[in-house]
Amino acid sequence: MTKKSIKSVLSRTEQIRILRGISDIRRYFYMNETPIYFISATNFNLLGADEWVKGFKFITYIDCFDGEHPNVFSPKQKENPEFESIEEINNYLLEHKEVGDYIKKRGGKPKALFLMFDEETEKLAGRLGLEVMFPAAKLRTHLDNKVVTNRIAEKAGVQCVPYVLSKVNGYQHLLKISKKLGNDLVIQTPFGDSGHTTFFVSNEKEYDKYKDEIEKEEEVKVMKRINCRGAAVEACVTRNGTIVAPLMTELVGFKELTPYKGGWCGNEIYPDVFTKGIRKKAKKYTKLFGDQLKKEGYKGYFELDFLIEEETNEIYLGELNPRITGASSITNHAVFALADIPLFLFHILQWMDVDSRYSVSEINRRWSKPENIDNWGQLVIKHTEKSIGLVTHAPKSGIYEMDSSGNIVFSRMDSHRRAVESEKEGFFLRILQKGDYWYEGADLGILVVRGRLMTDEFELTDRAKNWISKIRAEFKAEVPENLPQLEKKAAEIGGFKMM
Repeated sequence: MTKKSIKSVLSRTEQIRILRGISDIRRYFYMNETPIYFISATNFNLLGADEWVKGFKFITYIDCFDGEHPNVFSPKQKENPEFESIEEINNYLLEHKEVGDYIKKRGGKPKALFLMFDEETEKLAGRLGLEVMFPAAKLRTHLDNKVVTNRIAEKAGVQCVPYVLSKVNGYQHLLKISKKLGNDLVIQTPFGDSGHTTFFVSNEKEYDKYKDEIEKEEEVKVMKRINCRGAAVEACVTRNGTIVAPLMTELVGFKELTPYKGGWCGNEIYPDVFTKGIRKKAKKYTKLFGDQLKKEGYKGYFELDFLIEEETNEIYLGELNPRITGASSITNHAVFALADIPLFLFHILQWMDVDSRYSVSEINRRWSKPENIDNWGQLVIKHTEKSIGLVTHAPKSGIYEMDSSGNIVFSRMDSHRRAVESEKEGFFLRILQKGDYWYEGADLGILVVRGRLMTDEFELTDRAKNWISKIRAEFKAEVPENLPQLEKKAAEIGGFKMM
């Protein structure tokens, strides 16, 4: 064989190994032979991923579909330990014999995705031969620190709400270090979700309520309090650049949905969200931040929360989630994702043994077009009362229909949220099951609907309020006999973010 023919063969081989464009990537995943798992409390965050990737399975602690979802595996024999985090749930699953047997039986060189994980998760995954498809837990933890997030933003040239980073040694010290920010402040500790670790302080009495949590930290973020609306963007750091999904609204602190002031409780996506200028700047900031994350050694999926000041329409970075998030289901089911491929596939691609070439700028341009964005909203419904109950009836997951009188009825079982055909229907993913206890902050489930859930003034629509009340009414509970012991345990554990 001549040098020319050898070179030609090598060139053809190289072309086969490189995925060129979206159609190649689609075909690659439809023909995938690598077992891929999403291991978490529920399968909500990557709902529908199994339709895009051959061999994709969910391993969950909670079976939201009561055995009716073909690609959800949940161990039958389960203990009921008092979990305090999703990491603990995942570690429990990885040590479960049924899970280990299931992964071993399917064989191959398996890979795994997690919503949350720690270094113990990495060790347990390694024992099962699972490659974790995320940067190391140590790096994720470092980046997840809200203080570190602001420092990364400074490097990237992304604007933050006026702030100071400092240890706080009492209220007078707080006033001294935050003098330029005024007296109306927002304080965030380095870790935890916004519902539990964001404190609004305008006087010493308010400060004293949170002083122990604030003063125990080596450093906290102290921000000027602004009148703002919440927004979110998901993105993915790839070898080819940072892919940015469209801007979404955030539902925050609605008492109908969550007991936590400042707590995330849903999202909306629609073509003309905020203004064109805000959407453009959010896209620019997200790309800058993603490019800086790459320099920090990170690759893959991430989400940014933005704060849009009402008076000025100025946009500021709120926080970083270096992971798949509760908004991922909205991102990955909108029209722009279905027309190309969902964002999470770009993430998975970073851990597959194949190279890919595509135009990030072209994808970002296409995804930002209004005609490629349809209207969706989701409500994360928690138990909001200071009460504990033993659930005696819980609604099925699937499609519910609302009649002209505002009443809802279970229409049909479906695991596809896009099976919602009109604004009269909603897809409900139940989390709390019969036999579980509800307590303040416990997740009941997630409702996904077509259309808006908030008015332009960021108030819940009447339709949203009606859906919430009707879904709540589907749950029935009774006062448990061992209430005093449960109240003590609930106070010790509290709620943690399930998605």
